Amino acid sequence: MDDADVKHYETGREAALISLLDDPSTAVQSALLKEFQQTIDVAVDLLRRIAESGEMPQAEAARYYLRELGAEDTTGAFIAFIRSYQYELETGSILLDRTLHPHVEPSDICVFLDEMADRVRELMVKPATPFEQCRILNRVIFHEYGFAGDQDDFYHPHNCFLHKVIERRRGLPISLSIIYLLVAYRCGIELDPVGMPGRFMVGCFTAGEPFYIDVFEGGAFRTREDLDVILEGFQLPPEDNFFMPLPVGDVILRCCRNLVNQFTRSEEAESARLFANFVNEFESAYQQQD
Repeated sequence: MDDADVKHYETGREAALISLLDDPSTAVQSALLKEFQQTIDVAVDLLRRIAESGEMPQAEAARYYLRELGAEDTTGAFIAFIRSYQYELETGSILLDRTLHPHVEPSDICVFLDEMADRVRELMVKPATPFEQCRILNRVIFHEYGFAGDQDDFYHPHNCFLHKVIERRRGLPISLSIIYLLVAYRCGIELDPVGMPGRFMVGCFTAGEPFYIDVFEGGAFRTREDLDVILEGFQLPPEDNFFMPLPVGDVILRCCRNLVNQFTRSEEAESARLFANFVNEFESAYQQQD
C-alpha cells in the first residue's frame, strides 16, 4: 500500500470489509482481524469512523475489532452513542464504564447479568404477579448475590461504574437500579427507572396502582405516599413527574452528572471535566432533537 493510501483502503476493498464486520462466523472474524493487523493504521482509521457513526450493528462490531487491536477510542464511542440519540440502557451503561476503564470487557458484564437472570427464572413460579416477580428479583439480587447500597463511601466514583458495582456488590441508588432493571428485562419483567430527586428508584406501572422498589434499601417496596415522605426528608415538594418513568437518556445523563460531582469532591479535575463534557454532549443532542 502506497503512502498516499495510508488512511484509506481502496473503495471496493473498504466496502467489502465493512460488509463483513458484523458476520458472526469465527472464521470470518479471524480473517478480518488478521487483515486489520497487517494494515493497522488504515484499519484503525476505518474502524474508528464506523464506531463513531453510531450505526448499528456495524458500530458495535467496529468497537470489537478496535478492542482486539488495542486501539479503541472509548471516549469517542460514548460520545457517538450520545449523539446517535438511540439510547439503550445496557449499551449506554457499559460505554460509560469503559470511558475510564477501557479494559472492561462488555461480555463479562453481560454474562454476569445473564447468570442472575437465569437464577430468577429458575425460582419463578408462573403465573406470578408483578409484585411476586419483584420479590424473586429481590431475593436473587440482594440476598443471594449480596448487592446493597454503599452506606460507607457513598460519594466514591466507583459506585457509578457498572463493573465496580458488580465487583464490590455495592453502589448508588441509580447504579443498583440499572442492575435491577437489566436483570428484570432479561426475564421479561416490565419495570421502569424512576428519577426521583435524592433517591433513584425502580417503578412498576403494569399492576394498577404503581409501586416502587427502593434498591438502596435492599429492595424495599414503596408506595407513592412513602416517596412523598422521603422527599420531605430532602425538603422537596412532590411533583408528579418525579414518580414517572424516566427516559433512558436521562438515566445515563444523571450518571454523568453524578460523576461530575463525585470527581469534583475528590479533586480529580480531569475526570470531572471529562464527564462535564459528556453532560454538554447530552444537552446538545437534546437541543437538536427539539
